[in-house]
Amino acid sequence: MKFLRIILFPFVPIYFLITWLRNWMYDLGFISSKSYDFPIICVGNLSTGGTGKTPMIEYLVRLLREDRQLATLSRGYKRKTKGFVLADQHTNADKIGDEPFQFYKKFSDISVAVDEDRQNGIAKLMGLKTHPDVILLDDAYQHRKVKAKCNIMLTAYNNLYFKDWVLPTGNLREPRLGAKRADIIVVTKCNNDLSEAEKFEMASKMNLKKHQQLFFSYIDYAPHVKSESDTLDLEHLPEFLLVTGIANANPLVEFLTRKGLKFSHLEFRDHYDFKPSDIEKIVENKLIVTTEKDFVRLSGQKELHGKLYYLPIEVKIDNATQFDGLVKRIIN
Repeated sequence: MKFLRIILFPFVPIYFLITWLRNWMYDLGFISSKSYDFPIICVGNLSTGGTGKTPMIEYLVRLLREDRQLATLSRGYKRKTKGFVLADQHTNADKIGDEPFQFYKKFSDISVAVDEDRQNGIAKLMGLKTHPDVILLDDAYQHRKVKAKCNIMLTAYNNLYFKDWVLPTGNLREPRLGAKRADIIVVTKCNNDLSEAEKFEMASKMNLKKHQQLFFSYIDYAPHVKSESDTLDLEHLPEFLLVTGIANANPLVEFLTRKGLKFSHLEFRDHYDFKPSDIEKIVENKLIVTTEKDFVRLSGQKELHGKLYYLPIEVKIDNATQFDGLVKRIIN
């Protein structure tokens, strides 16, 4: 894969030019963005996946849900439907995608919707009898047809955007210059003991604009694993199979290893559609631990009932009080 990316390097300038030209046309108004008279928060990134968008959306839901009527709007990656779909009691991951379905199962007091066309999705949400007064756009940083009130751009600590190249050699969906659109930049998946000197070094390399604020976050793993009806203490887990279908499982593997737990790891690509042959292999194990995103897809497999657990996570933000206050001020 690395070799293929290297030999595709001659295409980097072409991709760079196309994406830069598109952004330039939006910046100058040759292509219009639609503004709204209510707050829209966009959470996204410059790179392809693995920066922690889902935990950040969940953080914002917890932050704002008590004072605001919220909705999340996603594309619904790899769903088996088209157009606008509003999650309800008949919804599953196939209809809206695994991450939106995770939002729906976790937060019963918000609206969860998917639509490839974000403008249409917003219009449909605002047409609901009980419509939201804040919409959280998931993975929409490049969807410039909508002008958000607040753009939160994520970049993972182990793959910082200013060290990366655009596709196809690198992982950037657009040039690094796109970072200037962000109101808030969050370096995600940091070590929880990140030094002030390292924070300063990263900030200096980002060349932040006057309107931008930089924050650092890390993943907080729960001390237990959960199933639909049971909870097990992480410290006393017997040997298990870890199943992951996420962009980067390394932080999770490292965490479980540091805990001294005994496990084997069955790794799949991000948003993997598990096949019957995969389930046959997984079900041979007495205890299976997975991520919450994978759990919402695997929990429908009857063979795994009583065996399948997930490890809950939350994002923690350094200077959380400052971050929370900033978000609330921007959308008020």
